Amino acid sequence: MNERVTDIAAILRRGLEDDIPELRGDARTVELLGASVEANVDTILHALQHDIPVARINAPTAAIEYARRLAQHGVPVNALIRAYRVGHRRMTELVFAELRAGDIAAADGVAVAQAITTPMFEYIDRITTQVVAVYETEREQWLESRNSARALRVGEVLSGREPVDIDATTESIRYPLRWHHLALILWYPDTGASRDELTRLQRFVRELAEAAGTAAAPLFAAADRTSAWAWLPYRSERSDAVTQVRDFASRRPDTPRLAIGIMGQGLSGFRRSHRQALRARSVALARAGAEPGITVASDPGLSAAALFDGTRAEVGEWVDEVLGELAAENNNDARLRETLWVFLHTGSSYKAAAAQLDLHSNSVKYRVGRAVSRRGRPITDDDRLDVELALLICHWYGAAVLRPNPD
Repeated sequence: MNERVTDIAAILRRGLEDDIPELRGDARTVELLGASVEANVDTILHALQHDIPVARINAPTAAIEYARRLAQHGVPVNALIRAYRVGHRRMTELVFAELRAGDIAAADGVAVAQAITTPMFEYIDRITTQVVAVYETEREQWLESRNSARALRVGEVLSGREPVDIDATTESIRYPLRWHHLALILWYPDTGASRDELTRLQRFVRELAEAAGTAAAPLFAAADRTSAWAWLPYRSERSDAVTQVRDFASRRPDTPRLAIGIMGQGLSGFRRSHRQALRARSVALARAGAEPGITVASDPGLSAAALFDGTRAEVGEWVDEVLGELAAENNNDARLRETLWVFLHTGSSYKAAAAQLDLHSNSVKYRVGRAVSRRGRPITDDDRLDVELALLICHWYGAAVLRPNPD
């Protein structure tokens, strides 16, 4: 099993996501979950192989960091504890499956099972105690360090679990909930950020609001140590608000990553714009190695693409089935996909596609032919929608859903 640590960890991670909804966070948190699971699997298997006493083992760094991240995001500690219990059960099942597949006498199999399961139980018991302690310490420090009352009230407003007195809440959070709102998600890449990241984000939002001509001060709420939620308030609909935000952010050398919702009015618009910004952020984070600086929910096709999780293997498998060789990760196929997407989006008009792509219509016709050839079969009325959707997913998720180039 030591030779298959990565595969075993992937099985466990998928099981945890399926069984424990609270663990289905953003792409960065899910990635950290995978790292935590793999580190734990690697540690216990090596401990068993080399007969290392559990009492000498401490929680892996990735497991500690994952516990901290859950605390910062307000995920209940019970979800963390259950993750270790569910993981322990699944790992035990895999061990017994391995024993059944081996050529081991029944009596020896019982002894082997006992030699494995007892240390595994002790390991889970010890590591769970350690990560829960880290979680509780981090949660206490996090609640103390953030603007607790305001941020927690914003969380209550977003949850929608309780009726909201709009006027009273407006006064308590010092933000006009009856106005029009443009929601933002801001974050810095998680690369050992310093403790002043939230201060930098808050300063950026304050200056952005001034440049974007808001009618009141923006609302800022920390999400964790390197990311935040914000809302820009306007008295009336502003069609140029996103453009102003883009212009300001593109001129700043210290601009964080930015996901922007669609402007909405009142309490429902406040919540809806935030949900749209979260979906835009999920797409940005899933673009492996190609995360754009600014992602906007109103960009063509993004809202539809956001309904899919580009980090899940099933999405990439489906794209591969629909597009064939055209789903390869290289510059040539990327150009062919873009041309085919625009061609289909413009009603299969070579002339309209040529105008949008700034190409000669003959060039568009050639590229479309090459794209269909790479796909391996013609596009029919029955599968045209599938092709358009697969191309849309490729456009937004990039390498995360594409077939990697052979080494």
